[in-house]
Amino acid sequence: MDKRDYYEVLGVSKGANADEVKKAFRQLAFKYHPDRNPDDPSAEAKFKEASEAYDVLSDAQKREMYDQFGHAGLNGEGFRPADDLFEQFQGMFADFFGGGFGFGGAPKGRGGAQKGPRPTRGRDVRTGVRITLKDAVLGCKRDLDVAMPKMCADCNGSGAAKGAAPVTCNACRGRGQVTHGAGGFIIQTTCPECSGRGSVIKQACTACKGHGEVREDKKVKVAIPAGIDHGQMIRLSGLGEAGSNGGPAGNLLVAVEVEEDPRFERDGYDLATEVAISFPQAALGAKVEITTIDERTLSVEIPPGTQPGAVFTFENEGVPYVDSHGRGRLAVIAKVEVPKKLSGKQRKAMEELARALSER
Repeated sequence: MDKRDYYEVLGVSKGANADEVKKAFRQLAFKYHPDRNPDDPSAEAKFKEASEAYDVLSDAQKREMYDQFGHAGLNGEGFRPADDLFEQFQGMFADFFGGGFGFGGAPKGRGGAQKGPRPTRGRDVRTGVRITLKDAVLGCKRDLDVAMPKMCADCNGSGAAKGAAPVTCNACRGRGQVTHGAGGFIIQTTCPECSGRGSVIKQACTACKGHGEVREDKKVKVAIPAGIDHGQMIRLSGLGEAGSNGGPAGNLLVAVEVEEDPRFERDGYDLATEVAISFPQAALGAKVEITTIDERTLSVEIPPGTQPGAVFTFENEGVPYVDSHGRGRLAVIAKVEVPKKLSGKQRKAMEELARALSER
């Protein structure tokens, strides 16, 4: 059966420019895409016909040959059906929709299709570090032993046993990606059979069990900034797992665990501590000294008549701000101590004080 004229197929004139050709094909592609017409056998034929026309008219050299000699001028090279309908047209769609549907920014082979496994970023490696509250306030450095992925020396990272080699994945034909239709569109995803490697292992390496990597302890020095809080994460860029196929390395993520402190409690960038004073000091007033978390001496004025739980606030004596200058506050809470035992002399003095207070 003779082929229809390509301009007629797309419904454009012979003088149509590239944008008009694309627009016409776009309308037909959305209208006749097989995924949008599952119950219409003729849709696939129309979709292929429109794609063939677009393949020729969107290529300046092919279009010139077609304009001069018609279908015969292409010598059967104008349109080459592929085994997979979606693979056949993915280059067109990538060109068409500006890199959408999973094709943007990927390395392309002939016709714009993805060739070979894509560069893959290495996985992030997670570990943790436990520090004191003082270390969190002042900042510190720690040497960590991290179990890092390393290429298996027995198989040179292939995952295959000695004398064997990975074979091309049948599901993706070595590309590491599979294409399929979803909701009327073409999308591309990582091949589930080979996890994007493009190959599968029939005989696994005994040393790494087919993973191509083993774990080894590696010492990493991490600088913990002053002011970091419990549960926060430090990211060391590029110190995670190595990437594959030229992809970048992952990151090392260090989760910080801050121990409770027997003297200080933290609330954001503020600290709180207690100072023990006697009843006479609370009643008469006094000057007491405390040691700050960074081992400095701070003088606290206790005014006469201080009540239990009274709070004395000191600005810029708390936790340093991580992203700016300055520190939070230090709250010093008065804790009036009541003696559990009294000597005879102390009891007598207290009784006299009690009588004096009652006479007011």
